[in-house]
Amino acid sequence: MSLTTCNVHFSQQSDKIVYLSRSLYKQLKLSGKRSIQLKLGNEIITATVRQLSRSGNHLYLSAGVRSSFRVPKSGNVYVLSTADDELQLGPLVGILTDTINQGDSYPFGSLSGFIKQVIRTGDRKAYMFGFTPNDINWQQETVNGYFLNAQGDWFRKIVPLPDVVYNRLPNRKAETSPFISSIRERFVKRKIPLFNWSFLNKADVYTLLDKDPEALAHLPESVPNPSSNKIKEMLEKYHFLYYKPGGGSLGIGIYRLTYHPTRGYFVRYRSGSENVLLRYNNFQSMMKMLQNRLGSRVNQYVVQQGIRLLEIDRCQLDFRFHMHKNGNNQWIPAGIGAKKAGRGSVTTHVKSGGTLMTPEHALSRAFGSEANVILEKAKRVAIKLSEAIERNYPHRLGELGLDIGIDMQGNIWMFEANAKPGRSIFKHPALRSEGKASVSYIFEHCLYLSRFQGGKGL
Repeated sequence: MSLTTCNVHFSQQSDKIVYLSRSLYKQLKLSGKRSIQLKLGNEIITATVRQLSRSGNHLYLSAGVRSSFRVPKSGNVYVLSTADDELQLGPLVGILTDTINQGDSYPFGSLSGFIKQVIRTGDRKAYMFGFTPNDINWQQETVNGYFLNAQGDWFRKIVPLPDVVYNRLPNRKAETSPFISSIRERFVKRKIPLFNWSFLNKADVYTLLDKDPEALAHLPESVPNPSSNKIKEMLEKYHFLYYKPGGGSLGIGIYRLTYHPTRGYFVRYRSGSENVLLRYNNFQSMMKMLQNRLGSRVNQYVVQQGIRLLEIDRCQLDFRFHMHKNGNNQWIPAGIGAKKAGRGSVTTHVKSGGTLMTPEHALSRAFGSEANVILEKAKRVAIKLSEAIERNYPHRLGELGLDIGIDMQGNIWMFEANAKPGRSIFKHPALRSEGKASVSYIFEHCLYLSRFQGGKGL
């Protein structure tokens, strides 16, 4: 097997011949070969191969070849040769998403900018495109994908099914539909790697890790769909709890429940733009209020042990660890953001009055000279937790957002894990380079899954 990069050119000749510059022909170990199998995605054609006396790595595809071989554009890309006379261009990487408030410049709505960033990271190395479920033609095994031209504008091109799929479908509800489930299964059936299978439900994560000793050491006690008696029991044991929706995000719908033996029961939550604090003399009154507010949604809630976290200015801190699989299939903490809660807020989310900080700044205020030791410990735990989730999860993962807490003793706790984490931490000026690294890891992992690794530059 040999891997390098080449510059793909289009010629107008009608013959079915692939022309390679002499150095490329030699690098790909094609000496003595008269014909090759040319592959892109799941599409393979047979073509005659000939040498050209030109320096550098160049590959020319005639019009006759392109009539039956759907190469999306000319330019630099990896080329992989195998022992059975097969040359594969690519990888062909599809980013699966959906259209929300679609426009010509924003085919994927608010996700368009991020998808463009991922595609640009693979520029001059791979064929990368965005697509929606409706862009797939399963009968012809093709996708009508959105590519970027040299000017950064979108254009459509029909290509074969990709070598790997990065799932960024943005809607939890739609993702659970039979239609989307069948799409994922069809990729798996064709042995096309798809990573980030679906959003993770909070209750699912706790169930996944319930029998994993390495993970359990860092998980607060969590009970899906708890009975009133269970909530009361946990309140008496821990004195405060978080009551949160199993499939929620952005801190929406979270209640902090507190029990004080002499003062009663307290509930904090966010209502619109306000932080609300209510007091109840007895447990029944508090539960009645919660059941009235939540209605049938109460069955989807999880109750979680409260942990006394680090505080700055009497406001608690937690951390978002944005984890990625890299090109060696290892978990890496690509970016870490520290989030300081707003005064009186249940969560640390910026939309609830929270403040984003670098972990070094936050931890130095809490631990002084020991800050770096604590941060390195948290990184090691985040990697172990990511490995535990992957170990117990039945589908392929490539990216995780872990919500991590650190208590005053330096113990590390994980509250939530998200398979399609938001990218708000990378808006911090000091974390922009980590944001770029995060996108690079996505591309590296696509190379790993598609077997395109270890290539040399032009």
